[in-house]
Amino acid sequence: MTRYTKSPEAVAALSPEEYHVTQNSGTERPGTGKLLNNKEPGIYVDIVSGEPLFASAHKYESGCGWPSFTKPIVHEHVEELRDASLGMIRTEVRSKHGDSHLGHVFPDGPREHGGLRYCINSASLRFVHRDQMEAEGYGEFLIHVEEIE
Repeated sequence: MTRYTKSPEAVAALSPEEYHVTQNSGTERPGTGKLLNNKEPGIYVDIVSGEPLFASAHKYESGCGWPSFTKPIVHEHVEELRDASLGMIRTEVRSKHGDSHLGHVFPDGPREHGGLRYCINSASLRFVHRDQMEAEGYGEFLIHVEEIE
């Protein structure tokens, strides 16, 4: 049994926007997400299940209006599904254990880092600062986070 699970309590604690994004496959307005301009070292976890999804070392400014990452911290925690909504074909990104809608992945990311852009809603994420990772049980992921200078 995984330690990352979706509980009724976690879902009940979501704000209306977090619920809309994660549970109803919604999207926050571009440029409004609380983590868009975060440049602190740490990891981004599913707001519902706590599973580690992305690392600050893989975050970059894409100009799309949402936090962007070149790759997941743990590929097994991120599921990619075909999304044919809005009259186009896209690849939806969901968390495996929380089943939260995170955003979409596109093939227009930095070529030198694999060419992918994971375009993720801030409302689906909780940021865990590097200084808190050990205390919150994420110490094994410290190797994915850049050093604080």
